[in-house]
Amino acid sequence: MDTRINHQIRAKEVRVIGPEAENFGVLALGAAIEKAQEFGLDLIEISPNANPPVAKIMEYGKFQYEQQKKRRDIKANSHTTETKSVQVKIGTGDHDMQLKAKRAAGWLTEGHRVKVDLFLWGRYKYMEFEFLKERLERFLKLIPEDYKLADPIAKSPKGLSTVIERAKKQGN
Repeated sequence: MDTRINHQIRAKEVRVIGPEAENFGVLALGAAIEKAQEFGLDLIEISPNANPPVAKIMEYGKFQYEQQKKRRDIKANSHTTETKSVQVKIGTGDHDMQLKAKRAAGWLTEGHRVKVDLFLWGRYKYMEFEFLKERLERFLKLIPEDYKLADPIAKSPKGLSTVIERAKKQGN
C-alpha cells in the first residue's frame, strides 16, 4: 500500500497533526495542504481508514525513513520457531540418551519446539503401548530444561512420538 501525500489524498477533510505533534483538528483538504505548505512540509496520510482520515504535516523523506526503521525493528524482533527432531531407539545407550537430552534442552532454551520420536522397527512395533510409552517418558525425564507436552504421546508411522515446547516461566 502506497502512502498518499498532498494532492493524492482523496478525502474531503482530514484530521491534521502538526510537525510538533500538535492537533489542528479536522480541516478541509485544501486548508490542510495550505497549512503544510506554510511550514514548508508535506501533508502525509498516516491513517487512511480512520473517519476522518488522519494526516500529519512532516517531511516525506523523514516519514519514509521512520517507516523503514519500524519495519527493520519488527523484522529484527520477530523470532521464527522451528520444530527440531530427536530420535531415540529402544536400544539407545544411556550416554547417547544423555547427549540427545542435552541437545533437546538447548533447542528448548532457544525457543524451538522439539519432536521426540521413539523409533521402532521390526517386531518392536508390536510391543505393548504402555511399555513403549514408559521408554519414551524415561527419555523425556532426562531433559534438564523445563518443558510441557505440546502434543500427547501417540503412535506415529515411525513408532511413538510427542512434541515438547518450553514451559512458560512463572512471572512472565
